[in-house]
Amino acid sequence: MEYTPEAGTITMFSTSWCGYCRRLKTQLDAKGIGYTEINIENVPGTAELVEQINEGNQTVPTVLFPDGSSATNPSLAEVEERLAA
Repeated sequence: MEYTPEAGTITMFSTSWCGYCRRLKTQLDAKGIGYTEINIENVPGTAELVEQINEGNQTVPTVLFPDGSSATNPSLAEVEERLAA
């Protein structure tokens, strides 16, 4: 998958109006965890990708991890745990 992040970082699919996305970005910034943010409203094909991951729903934030797995609206603790694995 072209959006799979490098080791130690995540890819976060978001929208400009998503409060959960803003919260997670703030937490990631505070912890120094690297991420690539992709706005599904602006990048063609990514809304459909998020729908595939989330059984037809455009739920954000949807996060991709370096191992190719994903999580929908994960907590900071879950992100840290999965990056450490």
